[in-house]
Amino acid sequence: MKELKGIHHVTAITSSAEKNYEFFTYVLGMRLVKKTVNQDDIQTYHLFFADDTGSPGTDMTFFDFPGIPKGNHGTNEISKTSFRVPSDAAIDYWVERFDRLGVKHKGVKEQFGKKTLSFVDFDDQQYQLISDEGNEGVASGTPWQNGPIPLEYAITGLGPIFVRVAQFDYFKEMLEKVLLFKEVAEEKSFHLFETGEGGNGSQIIVEHNTFLPQAQQGYGTVHHAAFRLEDRDMLDDWDERMKGFGFPTSGFVDRFFFKSLYVRVAPQILFEFATDGPGFMGDEPYETLGEKLSLPPFLEPKRGEIEAAVRPIDTVRSTKTFEKE
Repeated sequence: MKELKGIHHVTAITSSAEKNYEFFTYVLGMRLVKKTVNQDDIQTYHLFFADDTGSPGTDMTFFDFPGIPKGNHGTNEISKTSFRVPSDAAIDYWVERFDRLGVKHKGVKEQFGKKTLSFVDFDDQQYQLISDEGNEGVASGTPWQNGPIPLEYAITGLGPIFVRVAQFDYFKEMLEKVLLFKEVAEEKSFHLFETGEGGNGSQIIVEHNTFLPQAQQGYGTVHHAAFRLEDRDMLDDWDERMKGFGFPTSGFVDRFFFKSLYVRVAPQILFEFATDGPGFMGDEPYETLGEKLSLPPFLEPKRGEIEAAVRPIDTVRSTKTFEKE
């Protein structure tokens, strides 16, 4: 059985697609590579922020479900998303940037031998930056070349995903026996697992927590996390594997930009398995990625209805020059 290749993407929920676009574009300097809609709820935007070309393993995506309440952080949730930066010096750069721009953060800390910087956005969505200095394993992406961040400090992809659970023994067994992760380190209540080539791009950090109340999903929380598979054949193999262990699955889902499979692996924890391709470059040129509303072919006949349901968001950047600062 081929191991999962690492993290593919993380999808979260925002209270405002407009504020979300501003924060990721102008504060974090990640590139909007696709502006589309939730394929299962077409009145809802689905925004994809990634590296320069939308490489697998680099994209953080958001739904803005109309009228959804604010979520509550707690146990039994995907609790925090990491972004990789090239070096320890990059972490120091981001401290200064966040201070200047008024982004709430917790200062530089070290976990599992890596420098990190935890911060939140306007929804209290939980993130951290993690240094790739000395990191080995899954390669990272390419920073957004024309974005506002100096390239030597810019975000290059996704790092470890944090999962907070009440039943650690079950979750550990599921990760190791079913998903083929390996536990490689432990610090207090945090346990580091990795798959594939290892390193920041393939890791899950599991926090054992029985004290916090049950998390409640809403804006400011993560909807699901996805892991990389090579192709459709590998996806079908994993579908059979999950069913063999007694996990109900969504079965094959064609998301156009990649092929998917969804499995609820624990209470309130939804994992997706997603293929590396076809990717985000097939229906838009590199120069204007994410500037127009992109719809998969099966939704194209409903374009008029969809455009009437979602308000316009100006995401044109090809005519702008960002000063790197």
